[in-house]
Amino acid sequence: MLKHFLVIAAAAALAGATPANAQSAADYPNKPIRIIVTVPAGGGVDTATRIIADKLQQRLGQPVVVENRGGAGGNIAAEAVFTSEPDGYTLMASQPAPITTNVVLYKKLNFDPTQFEPVAIMSRFPNTLLVKNDFPAKTAQEFMAYVKANPGKLNYASQGIGTTSHLTAELFQKVIGTKLVHVPYKGTGPALNDIVAGHVDLIFMQLESSRKLHDGGKARILAVATDKRLPVLRDIPTLAEAGVAGVESDTWNAITAPPKTPKAIVAKLNTAVNEILKDPEVVAKFDALSMLPGGGSPEDMGKLVKEETKRWGDVIRAANIPQI
Repeated sequence: MLKHFLVIAAAAALAGATPANAQSAADYPNKPIRIIVTVPAGGGVDTATRIIADKLQQRLGQPVVVENRGGAGGNIAAEAVFTSEPDGYTLMASQPAPITTNVVLYKKLNFDPTQFEPVAIMSRFPNTLLVKNDFPAKTAQEFMAYVKANPGKLNYASQGIGTTSHLTAELFQKVIGTKLVHVPYKGTGPALNDIVAGHVDLIFMQLESSRKLHDGGKARILAVATDKRLPVLRDIPTLAEAGVAGVESDTWNAITAPPKTPKAIVAKLNTAVNEILKDPEVVAKFDALSMLPGGGSPEDMGKLVKEETKRWGDVIRAANIPQI
């Protein structure tokens, strides 16, 4: 009799749990949402997040607050989100590093990147090869010849160890068979300031930032690290066209949620982000900033994260980049 009662009670509990979970997803959100950005205000991740957050607020009917917590390659923000309640009210907006390569670059992380719930890719930034104004080579082809003829004599800037600008340059050196001297900076601004000042020779930099300098005559884009030419830079060849195949690179920004966030809530957020990315106003803003819209399913994002972790992890190990 007791056994029969326990079976009935367990069944009742399970039956009651499903409507409660469904209801929580249906009611979501019923209070403000906080998006923690892994970089300081003003960068590409922050810009894309604020554009999307504004539209999320309109669509979901609740305030969406953007909070910047830069530092440690995004790890500070990632740890804060990782340990937050998995209820959809605390999200992370990041560059790839905290959810991909930091697991290889750092000796210790206080979070497991593989446990985050992928929500959606917000935006993508094609990368370019940007050189100082008085760099001797004037074309991409001349640049390749010059770099090969002067191993160890040229330096390249990066936004920091393990950033896309750093790893793209490492991949470039491996493919072309030469050596460059790495000069890491703490962020995009200082790196580009020294490119403009002529203190460093080159950098692999996202289109949004490099195009402004190129158009303003302060630095020169010699090639793009994409599989085909960009409509906004039709006269600039790809690295492959310049004779360097296999160095394709872009920077993407994504929203993730704490581990075990209900799938229904993740799906609701993903649907909203995908709809926002089709909004004509958002499309226009992205285009003005040289950003490409992201989108896709959480599964698409999860697949990309795994692929990028493998790809750039291999580059880090091959280049013997020491752990931090």
